[in-house]
Amino acid sequence: MKKELLLASALVSTMGVASVAEAVTATMSGSHHTGLRGTDTDASTDASMAQVTASSFSVSLSETTDGGVGIASSFMLANEGTTGLQTAGLTLTFTDGSKLDVINGGNAAKSHDISVPGGQGEASITVTTTNRAQTGLDFFGEATAIGFEWHSAADFMADGLKIGASLSVDDGVAADGSVELESSWGLGATYVTSAGDTAVTIGAGVADSDWKDNAQEPSEGSNGFHVGFSAVTGNLTVAAGYASGDKVKTTPEAEIVDNTVSKVGVKYVTGDVTLSVGFTNAEGADNTTLGTAGTTDDAQDITDAGISYAVASGVTANIGWKNVDSENEGASETSGGSSWYIGANMSF
Repeated sequence: MKKELLLASALVSTMGVASVAEAVTATMSGSHHTGLRGTDTDASTDASMAQVTASSFSVSLSETTDGGVGIASSFMLANEGTTGLQTAGLTLTFTDGSKLDVINGGNAAKSHDISVPGGQGEASITVTTTNRAQTGLDFFGEATAIGFEWHSAADFMADGLKIGASLSVDDGVAADGSVELESSWGLGATYVTSAGDTAVTIGAGVADSDWKDNAQEPSEGSNGFHVGFSAVTGNLTVAAGYASGDKVKTTPEAEIVDNTVSKVGVKYVTGDVTLSVGFTNAEGADNTTLGTAGTTDDAQDITDAGISYAVASGVTANIGWKNVDSENEGASETSGGSSWYIGANMSF
């Protein structure tokens, strides 16, 4: 009996070692947030209040070859309350520090936009779908899953410089009664330097894409550029960004031309407390006929602010506020308004 126990123990131990030796390194991360959000639009309806909750859980996989090349990917098991599951392609990290994202590589212009401080939590106002003014600095950086993005190593050709390039091609999906992305390319760069006690980051990107509509390529596509900077002095961060370009929108089908976005924000950290405020101005002319420019602008002016408090490791309490002034076809409309949020975020 003793021999049998020893043999079984050795077998289990051997199987365990073999299993570990054949497995890639896996790490898990996720978050859960819950809180209350109040919304008061400019319409005559009463203000509303509701619970907001969302959870995410993802797994990252990585390993390194004998030649020193890193291979990584990831997948998401749950992403409740947000835009859906996210599945990565493959990322190869080379010994010189450069990386290559293959399959679902993304757009290099998006990878180099500056993060501008704004509100905290989930304060939100959803304007009418006919107001198509874009509010993000990277609104034009589309890509199909059949593509790659290359990231240079740090200090590429100059201290503090990183660059990237991406390309995606037609994935073969037919444009039956709607538009489909056909191909895209993007270029981006980030430069980090210092001015006295201030760390300065400058980011810029340019991108272009071709679309097809019922098997015919529209006369215009999505394209544009963005540029921004962030300056950090001690606990104070000041950032600003600007983007300009055109966008093809699939739902509802439209073309937005001469779209501009200006953003500015400030963040201050004192102990466990972070204070932030931001402002966005967005304008763009839209038309439901692709290849035909609109003549009257849609617009959004967004002001948001927030307070974040680190309660414990991985636990953050958030208070946020947002106000949106909305114009549709050059006229004020009532889907704008204000919103507040109070809640907590737990992450691991």
